[in-house]
Amino acid sequence: MRPLLRREADDLNALDCFYLPAKVVSILPMKRREFIKRVAQTTAAVSAISAQRVLGANERVGIGVIGFGLIGRIHTRSFHGLSDSQIVAVADTHKPRLEAAGQLVGSRAKLYSDFRRLLEDKNVDAVVVATPDHWHALMCMMACAAGKDVYVEKPLTLFVREGKWMMDVAKRHKRVVQVGTQQRSAQHYQKARELIRSGRLGELVSVQCSYYRNVSPGFGNPPDQAPPPDLDYDMWLGPAPKRPYNPNRSIYHFRWFWDYSGGQMTNLGQHSLDVVHWCVDMKGPSAVTSAGGRFYLKDNCEVPDVQDTIIQYPGFHSVVQFHECAAGGVTTGMGGLAFHGTKGTMVLGRDGYQIIPDKKEKPVNIVAKIIGGHPVGGPQPEPDEAGQFWTQPAEDKTGDWKGQYVDHARNFLDCVKSRKQPNSDLESGHRVVTVCHLANISLRLGRKIRWGAEKENIVGDAEAEAMLMRPYRAPWDAELRALTREA
Repeated sequence: MRPLLRREADDLNALDCFYLPAKVVSILPMKRREFIKRVAQTTAAVSAISAQRVLGANERVGIGVIGFGLIGRIHTRSFHGLSDSQIVAVADTHKPRLEAAGQLVGSRAKLYSDFRRLLEDKNVDAVVVATPDHWHALMCMMACAAGKDVYVEKPLTLFVREGKWMMDVAKRHKRVVQVGTQQRSAQHYQKARELIRSGRLGELVSVQCSYYRNVSPGFGNPPDQAPPPDLDYDMWLGPAPKRPYNPNRSIYHFRWFWDYSGGQMTNLGQHSLDVVHWCVDMKGPSAVTSAGGRFYLKDNCEVPDVQDTIIQYPGFHSVVQFHECAAGGVTTGMGGLAFHGTKGTMVLGRDGYQIIPDKKEKPVNIVAKIIGGHPVGGPQPEPDEAGQFWTQPAEDKTGDWKGQYVDHARNFLDCVKSRKQPNSDLESGHRVVTVCHLANISLRLGRKIRWGAEKENIVGDAEAEAMLMRPYRAPWDAELRALTREA
């Protein structure tokens, strides 16, 4: 059974209280604590009433897209092409992008410069959050509180504690939340997972992820300046610290600054490590060590151009490497992985997978053949059967990266209707991005971080523990307090 769509709940007058700004709430006759309590009671009542209805299999879901950038445009196209969804609204702080969105989806969609107006739109049943990273958590929580289901892009959070807040808010408001790690919805990834879990590779020894490219000499050093007149820069900043506008800090290039992102570690790292966690049902690491920095690119950006990370999981390690200043000759590619087992290796990426079996030989023969063989007294070759392998090869090249976005959108719509957990659920997304944040904490402090996965705490390092949380800038800090029980 599913909760009511927003337009169905309108007559109950139950959800509009969520849109009151903090200053207005503070002058209401009731205290904030009483206000939040009443909101929670009202939302529970709406959910209870709505449990009496199931959305028809062919009924169209109204989608609101927040952020029409590189990925937001892909999501807009994906949902726009599905027969049981309709793009009814788009929000963006950059006017030219709003206009481009309107050209794509047609005149029937509402265009908003303030995402809060999109959340008020009664025709929006579900929201796609495809903004810069620092907005993901807060927008997701605000959408859940507004009665919308959410497809939220990765990286899920900007810092670790946001994940728990999101889980609490989504659970309280009984919302479906899909994280944008679309590999889980691809058939060849699902097949690869089955092979790994069945023991086809033997015992898992290590997993390698690497993505190298060369963007030298970097993105330049433009001076701080007035923001473009068609960009609402203050809204773009949102909960992030107030900084002077700089072209390298804003559209797309935000990923190179700690205020808004965690570099490639959180960007591509969540994609790759999500597949690792999913394949082995992993809750978290025991320790993370990361080294690197912005050494070679000559610009005003902050995040590493070289980062090498070792993640200690129970039973195996993962090695994650990102280079922005050296393309190299060997890499698993964007989102690619190499699973190394005691019987063979699987190389897995968005285009497919391949299992490369290990040759089966007597151990003595392997060492006996080193650099021409040993002299008398050393290991000597023994008769051995040739052409034997520890496992069977396999190959699948059916992967389609564009199709994976559509498949993930399809899974989200199905779950909006069925109220089932989506393929990339909120808890798994939180646990994966936590590892990425721990890697960045290790890099910035220059030491190993030991992690207690059950309690979700850093062990024996108060300075590192303090980095699990960051403050929100006013007035968004008040929005956060109204939404959560911990912030």
